[in-house]
Amino acid sequence: MSERNQENGSGGQGASARPLEGAVGDRKRPGRVSPAPDPQLVERARRRRFTAAYKLEIVREADGCTEPGKIGALLRREGLYSSHLSKWRKQRDEGALQAFSTRRGRRGADPRDAEIERLRRRAERAESELEKARKVIEVQGNVSALLGALLEPRSAQESTEP
Repeated sequence: MSERNQENGSGGQGASARPLEGAVGDRKRPGRVSPAPDPQLVERARRRRFTAAYKLEIVREADGCTEPGKIGALLRREGLYSSHLSKWRKQRDEGALQAFSTRRGRRGADPRDAEIERLRRRAERAESELEKARKVIEVQGNVSALLGALLEPRSAQESTEP
């Protein structure tokens, strides 16, 4: 019997042979049951990230440890290495943790800019309303003059005409 036949347990019978299991990462085919994931294996490793506030807190707590073994207990409790602590102390002494505490990326808009834009829109609205009011006043003046001319007594118009 060949190794392949021994692995899949077919024993040389071609019709009753079960299909070979695919390699890890193969696409799943309908009807195929994938084995349960191993709970001891991490599916995808992720790099841990520590905030500047957390680093400062741990360094301060480690600096406050006076009894032997307390720093080791702190590191075990937090799941850290002594190299983390020494690196973070060095960063603290250089002032790098304060620099890291500022947020990366684009700075937010200045609130004064938003206020200026709001006031600019308000001024534009007021100017457009003022222009409309001027046009209304002009039209009212024209209508008043026209009505005044039409409502004058006809006798005054007739007397001026020979």
